[in-house]
Amino acid sequence: MRLTLEFGGGLDLLCQSVKIHHVDVTPNVENGKLTLRDLLSWVRTSLIKERPEMFMKGDSVRPGILVLVNDCDWELCGGHDTELEEKDVVVFISTLHGG
Repeated sequence: MRLTLEFGGGLDLLCQSVKIHHVDVTPNVENGKLTLRDLLSWVRTSLIKERPEMFMKGDSVRPGILVLVNDCDWELCGGHDTELEEKDVVVFISTLHGG
């Protein structure tokens, strides 16, 4: 499944400073669907090149990271169980900034 992933607010530094990724992710073999839970696992193993603990805590994103699916907050779409579709755009933005 072809998706666009965007990393902002400094999260791009965890992905070799690349902000936008056009990726192909294989849906779940059992049901043929791809959820945000599946995508997060894929991002952790395939895109995050350093300090994955800055992006994820357990099986979810760390507190302070906003997740948008096609410009809609993931909590309004179904959270981890949100089903993704071909050409969806998923944005991860860190709302925590040093200073």
